[in-house]
Order: sequence, then C-alpha cells, then structure tokens
Amino acid sequence: MPLYEHTLIARQDLTTAQVEAIADELASFITDNDGKIDKVEHWGLRSMAYKVRKNRKGHYVLLNIEAAAPVIHEMERKLRINEDVLRTLTIRVDEFKEGPSAVLVKREERKRRHGNF
Repeated sequence: MPLYEHTLIARQDLTTAQVEAIADELASFITDNDGKIDKVEHWGLRSMAYKVRKNRKGHYVLLNIEAAAPVIHEMERKLRINEDVLRTLTIRVDEFKEGPSAVLVKREERKRRHGNF
C-alpha cells in the first residue's frame, strides 16, 4: 500500500484534548478501512505566516499513514467538512523517516540551548 505523510492544522481555540480527538478519529477511520498509522506527532500550537479564517495560530498534527488512495480521498473529504480543521496537506512518500520529525528535533534543540522555557 502507498505511504503518506499527512499534516493538519486545527483552530487555535481548541483544547489539546479536542485536537487529539480529531487525530484519534482519523486514526480509527484509517485502521477501520484496512490502513495503518505508523506515527502521530502533535507539534502543538504554532504561529502561522498569515491569518487563516481569522486564526493567527493553529494546532499542528503530523500522521504517517499507510492506506489505499480511496481511503485517503475519503479522509480528506471528511476533514474539509470539519469546521475545526483549517488546513490539511497529504503527500505521498516512498518511505517514512525514522525518528522524530524535523520540527520536534528543532524544538528539543531550542529547549536544550535556552532551558525549559
């Protein structure tokens, strides 16, 4: 089955639990349709370069997905309907990178350099 990296941005006024619930719903949808979730990373509340639907910040979530194309299309359709999701991006990849993503590596590096602020 093809491999996909999927990133979504949820509204800034949602709680972390609500964002995790959205990610859990996606994961259960994928697994119910014979797909597999390799990794879920919550990048937290981050600033965006420009306003999206009156939001300057958003909760970012990365999912590594192994599923058939029709399942991915249906997942994207469901996310377009969801008012809590501002943007999504799904990219087909040849293989998943091992370890944490570049965003988490940079965050840990910044914490080490400046302390735990």
